[in-house]
Amino acid sequence: MGLILKQLFAFIKLLNSDTGNISLAMGMTCGFILGMTPVLSLHSLLIFLILFFFRIQIGAALVVAFFFKFAAFLLDPLFHLVGSQVLEMDSLKGIFTQLYNMPLIPYTRFNNSIVMGSAVITFALSPLVFIISQFLIVKYRETVVARFEKTKFWKAVQATKFYQWYYKYDQYKWN
Repeated sequence: MGLILKQLFAFIKLLNSDTGNISLAMGMTCGFILGMTPVLSLHSLLIFLILFFFRIQIGAALVVAFFFKFAAFLLDPLFHLVGSQVLEMDSLKGIFTQLYNMPLIPYTRFNNSIVMGSAVITFALSPLVFIISQFLIVKYRETVVARFEKTKFWKAVQATKFYQWYYKYDQYKWN
């Protein structure tokens, strides 16, 4: 539980920082994909590799994945329905047979209806999640953060010695 709270506070700190909107939105999109699809599959490993090799916020991805994992359990019947429809399409049976006989492709578990349905839905919705999350990040920073920084409470906190010490420590820690 402490790790989750730590990641949540780090995510809030990222939202309030000058971190790029695209990096944060990509992290949220990758977290959406990780949260909505089953963890033990090859495409989850591919998402983790994307997280590590590109400049994407891993903390944002882990926090968003944690919260979307709960929604995924509720959406399993929908994933099963969509996955069954895709797997039972006559036009794709030859392709699925060839894919299943390839060396690594069966590790994607594409023949499981829930895995197939969740992959189809999440990969179809991921561009929309990216656009919405980028829009929400910008709006959050324009309204909530700007309004909070104008409050008397925040100005009083900034005037304390502890805040000034922490601000200097934070600057030296990341440089």
